Amino acid sequence: MIVKQVKKQLIQLMVASVSMSAVMAGAAVQAPEMDNTAYVLMDYNTGEILAQKNANQPLPPASLTKMMTSYIIEQRLASNDLSEDDQVLMSENAWCRGSSSQSCMYVPVNKTASVIDMLRGIIIQSGNDASKAMAEHIAGSESSFAILMNEQAQKLGMDNTNFVNSTGMPDDGHYASAMDLAKLARAIIKNSGEYYDIYAEKEFTYNGITQGNRNALLATDSTVDGLKTGHTEAAGYCLVASSDRDGMRLISVIMGTESQQARADQSRELLNWGYGHFTTVTKAPSGQFVSKVPVWFGQAEEVELATADNLQILTTKTQKNKITTVVDIPESLEAPIAKGQEIGKMMAVIDGKAVASVPIIATSAVEKSGFVSRMWQHVVRWAQNLF
Repeated sequence: MIVKQVKKQLIQLMVASVSMSAVMAGAAVQAPEMDNTAYVLMDYNTGEILAQKNANQPLPPASLTKMMTSYIIEQRLASNDLSEDDQVLMSENAWCRGSSSQSCMYVPVNKTASVIDMLRGIIIQSGNDASKAMAEHIAGSESSFAILMNEQAQKLGMDNTNFVNSTGMPDDGHYASAMDLAKLARAIIKNSGEYYDIYAEKEFTYNGITQGNRNALLATDSTVDGLKTGHTEAAGYCLVASSDRDGMRLISVIMGTESQQARADQSRELLNWGYGHFTTVTKAPSGQFVSKVPVWFGQAEEVELATADNLQILTTKTQKNKITTVVDIPESLEAPIAKGQEIGKMMAVIDGKAVASVPIIATSAVEKSGFVSRMWQHVVRWAQNLF
């Protein structure tokens, strides 16, 4: 009994510490040095930051701003507040005259384009005109749309961000941090559904004009499927990219490089560094059988337990063979038990520290037995406790 108590105390301690970073449990890895203003490398699945430089510094985001513009459009489409075929007017205020200072979709003034075309014009062509037209269509004006952008930023925990326009054109009050842009990219990948595929499209033709996606990684790395470039004199050359290799997705944010080539090279270097040093290990798949546990006072004598989700661990490659699992479940249960009810936890452990966990659930329901049966089981249980 003493041994069981000690084990239980150790398990409770591990449960209490399971929120600590899996990466921090691994051996220290030296982050890369890069000639830019700021960068972040995030693991998509866990949200862990693998490497960073000036990650929370508010900076001019240039056209990386348009990720928020496109995200709001995508969420409106998902909620049916917008339809892909809705026609959007290109007002004179939104109309782009094709100056060298901005990117354009080239929708003619006072003409319309569909929401889905506008979305492609924003993501692929980085059209300022499309961004402004959609802002006016959704909120009535670009300044009103900026309020929606900031509300959404707060929901995503973008604490070092403030938007004053939908395009990223320079303004002293318009800024975002590399960390915040990684959070936004993660939300787009997670919540935009089928529309995320647009971020990987290499070109888009509208009004007889074909323009290529400025994300050079799309042409050189088949694992990269987004997200957005940006450039102004104040911001430098910026790129938010995401790559999915062997079931592990990483998000990189590069801000303030000197050229298009530099932002692409540094993004590639950062992603390769992440995949070279870290890995995601699945120790148990969703639905894996864990145990059968006796049930008192139920119509069934026992219930099967299984994992509710994949038990995945982000760790350094040097630590991946050190991962063990610990199961915390009761010795018995009492009816009623609902199907899917959480019964315990399975934890992944590295060097005695819990680095990830998933619920263990009942795979079937167990209803209460009849009155006579329950009374008999009470007698049996009482008798067992005598010895």
